[in-house]
Amino acid sequence: MTQPASLMVSVIQMASGPDREANVLRAAELAVRAASTGATVIALPETFDYRGDSRDLTEVAEPLPGRALQPLMSVAKAHHVWILAGSVHESDPAGGRPFNTSVLIDPKGEMAAVYRKIHLFDIAIGDRSVTESAKYQRGDKVVHADIGGITAGLTICYDLRFPEQYRLLADAGADVVFIPSSFTAPTGEAHWEVLVRARAIENQCFVVAPGQAGIGAGGIPTYGN
Repeated sequence: MTQPASLMVSVIQMASGPDREANVLRAAELAVRAASTGATVIALPETFDYRGDSRDLTEVAEPLPGRALQPLMSVAKAHHVWILAGSVHESDPAGGRPFNTSVLIDPKGEMAAVYRKIHLFDIAIGDRSVTESAKYQRGDKVVHADIGGITAGLTICYDLRFPEQYRLLADAGADVVFIPSSFTAPTGEAHWEVLVRARAIENQCFVVAPGQAGIGAGGIPTYGN
């Protein structure tokens, strides 16, 4: 059996806020720093581009690649690295609710794969609630891509709780699965590490799970350092 190629992966944690321009600039700066350490793959967290007032995300969302991805595409090309742009707000060409979309950027600075989050986070925690389905629409395709001879699966945050998606990726030959997240602190403390480890163990693959810190959707703290 031929062993897959090796990669050096850098995982970036952010505490994104409502200033999209500042978030994107910070993401690009951190990606450059990661590339300078020798990383060949750099992974950002979910919604690295914007976390703020979610009453109307259609005002934030834009067609791909958009302003959120262009700086990262430039970094990828300049440093010849792969960048997993955790997720951004992608507008719907039909005018509906936006998608929560993860984009894999190749060393040429081009979009190599696009995944729209399938499982949307609808939950109540105490007196707070998050209803992603009211703000986003779900994707409908399981996505994997080739990274220099390694098969990588793309997922986002709440997908983590649905093992059947990861089994489909494993059946497709995934060597590694990305899970960019903005996991809540209450659920993260109880479930984050054990679920990430479970997806790796049951599918015999590596898992790369960059996360957010700070305050997330609905004013709920996220499970970051």
